[in-house]
Amino acid sequence: MEAAPPAAPERKGWLTRLSAGLRKTGSSITGVFTGTKIDDALYEELEDALLMADTGVKATQHLLETLKRRIKESRTTEPAAVKALLADALTELLTPLEKPLEIGAHQPTVIMVAGVNGAGKTTSIGKLTKHLADHGESVLLAAADTFRAAAREQLGVWATRNTVEIVSQEGGDPAAVSFDAVSAGRARGKDVVLVDTAGRLPTQLHLMQELQKIKRVITKADASAPHEVLLVIDGNTGQNALAQVKAFDDALELTGLIVTKLDGTAKGGVLAAIAQERPVPVYFIGVGEKVEDLETFSAREFAQALLA
Repeated sequence: MEAAPPAAPERKGWLTRLSAGLRKTGSSITGVFTGTKIDDALYEELEDALLMADTGVKATQHLLETLKRRIKESRTTEPAAVKALLADALTELLTPLEKPLEIGAHQPTVIMVAGVNGAGKTTSIGKLTKHLADHGESVLLAAADTFRAAAREQLGVWATRNTVEIVSQEGGDPAAVSFDAVSAGRARGKDVVLVDTAGRLPTQLHLMQELQKIKRVITKADASAPHEVLLVIDGNTGQNALAQVKAFDDALELTGLIVTKLDGTAKGGVLAAIAQERPVPVYFIGVGEKVEDLETFSAREFAQALLA
């Protein structure tokens, strides 16, 4: 199953929320185009604005070079018109990150979810559960964050809210819970098993090794699993989010990202940095706490919302 696009009015409402969420990042960039001429000063201001938005040095240089080429090719002379060309350049850079989450090639599709504490991981799993349920998928949740009672309770609330089953045990081994959940998912004919792991910093080596163990044990329950390894990152953390992507990708071989809390951040440019330096697909982005505030990622929509 490919996630079907929502109805047009719903998507329009999402775009409005996305534009509002990215306003803090976008206003510092779009303010550059209020001048009267395209010159070195404009490029310097734009470079500063992109770097301040945590676009990163490599992506910033790439965007500036692409923009200059597009301006030359189109013979643009108005600064206001440059904004549209930048949106095109940004869309081009971000397009490789566009990829739908596909369900159905395996039964169950096993999705392992990682992230640092506070990134919004468990909430994102709840929203993802709702998204999958809305598309007719039966979901089993695995509470493999066994050491934090609040995490199990929070996941339990989401399970109840979405009327899905959950495999959980107090203070048990996270890998064992994951194994049991995948085995249960197969036995019960579930479409998806979502495994919530304990939040951790990539610098905590023993905890990263525990994540690798969970992944290995999941493979023992199903030789082809996990089919997806997702990392939830907080859009507010900018370049730190890029460092997390690199560290977790090195440890787990990530297949996708969920980027949360893009509302109100001045660091929304980090997606460009990820596209330039570690292009792991972005399956979903979030701009708020509500269930409907998690949506599939579109490069064009993001670029337009950022530079609205």
